Parts: sequence; structure tokens; C-alpha cells
Amino acid sequence: MKDDPRKGPFRRANQDIDAARKVPDTPQARSSAYRLAFADPEFLLREELRPVRLQLELLKPELELDARGIRSTVVLFGGARIPAPEAADKARSAGLRDMSRYYDEARRFAQLITERSVATDCTENVIVTGGGPGVMEAGNRGAAEAGGCSIGLNIVLPHEQVPNAYVTPELCFNFHYFGIRKMHFLLRAKAIAVFPGGFGTLDELFESLTLIQTGRMEQVPVLLFGQEFWRNVVNWDALAEAGTISPDDLSLFRFVETADEALAVIDGWTLTGKRGTIPGR
Repeated sequence: MKDDPRKGPFRRANQDIDAARKVPDTPQARSSAYRLAFADPEFLLREELRPVRLQLELLKPELELDARGIRSTVVLFGGARIPAPEAADKARSAGLRDMSRYYDEARRFAQLITERSVATDCTENVIVTGGGPGVMEAGNRGAAEAGGCSIGLNIVLPHEQVPNAYVTPELCFNFHYFGIRKMHFLLRAKAIAVFPGGFGTLDELFESLTLIQTGRMEQVPVLLFGQEFWRNVVNWDALAEAGTISPDDLSLFRFVETADEALAVIDGWTLTGKRGTIPGR
């Protein structure tokens, strides 16, 4: 355990954990009831302890990022199935093979952002991804190639998944709760780059747009890479024409094709602060 500069006069919890391991082996000491509550996995995994587990998942990454002085991030969402160009011939479909170009754009975008981050000693504009393969890997890879750090927010899934090899190890986190993971994506976000993807990417995009639309979050640049893809999967104009969103809501994001274009949008972004009202209501 790291030495805590806030150490007070009381005995520390880790000291009691060590002491509890050295007690005589008796029926009482072997009982689960005797375990220290905070060192008892069976107790912590009880249904009634879910609020505590939620709090722990919120706190652990927050404290680690604070300790490293990370103040702002640039979020990168995108499909886990999109291959790197060198592996495009192994793609599951022709569509995925053709989308391998987005891997390169995500990699390039992360490089450009991280060059700015390095100038702040990796405290501002730190790339954050879901930590997995595909576009996520490209983001962490670009950051590593630029000589900076990047964050990976992994989540335990039923199928095997490991963090990609480019996430900064000290900034590689694992989650049980999707909701807490989503909070960490956006808590420090100064821009959101969204590449083609599936259900998870769509979920992350629309949750981000909803928070911005309703004034629950600052109006940060939301960049949709690949206008053709995004116009094919979402009829944005039809939503506005139907009145289910306001025409003004279409200004909350921009379509871009390249990393350089995305940086130009970020640098020229003029929407600031939180919305005070929801247009059309």
C-alpha cells in the first residue's frame, strides 16, 4: 500500500489485515463472521452491498486519475470489430474490411491529441477508450506512439476480453457496472470522437448527446467520423423533421472524415457551457 501523506494517529487498516492473518488457528478465527468486513470478499459480494460496490467502482479510477493529475480527457468510441489495415484480410465481412481505414484515422487522431497532451505532462487531453480491440486499440496505440499515456476503461464480459497492449498499465481499469464506466468516460471529457461501431458505440454516442442536449453536461465537441456511415444508420434529419428532436440539436455534433479535420473542428468549437433550455420544448 502506498504511503498516505494524510496518515493520522489511528492504526491503519492494512496493519489490521496483516495482524488478522497471524491469529491462532481456532474454530472462531476460521469463521467467516470473524473476518474484517472490508477484507471479506463473500461479504462484499452480497446483494445488499451493491451500493458499496457501485461507490468503490466510482472511487477507484477517480482517485488514481486525481493522483496522476489528469484534469481532462478526449474520449474515443468505436467498434471493437474494425480491424487494423494489416489484418483487414481476416475481417469477418467485406464491410468491416473496408472500414479498416477508420482504425488508421483513430490512431492518427489519438497521436495528434496526445502530442498536445505530452506538452502538459499528460495532465490534459488524455485519450480514453474502452480498452478493447478495434478502434479502441487504435486510440491507445496512437497515444503510445506519440509518447504519451492513455486510459483504458475495460469491462468484464461473458466472453474472454483482455485489455489491448497499448493502454498505459497504471491507467487500465476494469468495471463490473456499465453505468459507472460510462460516468468515467465523460467526467473529464473535453471532446468526444465517435467512429463507426455497433450497439455499444451507438449507446455511448446517444447517451453523450442526451446529456449535452438536456444540459446535464457541457457542450463539448462531438465528432462523428464517417458521414456516410452515420447518415446510413441514423436518419438525423428525419428526427428533426418529426419534431422528436429540435433542428438546433443537429448542431451538437459534426461529421468529419479525417483526424486533421477533427482537430480543426475542436479548435474552432464555439458552443460552450451547459444548455439552459431544451430547444423545441
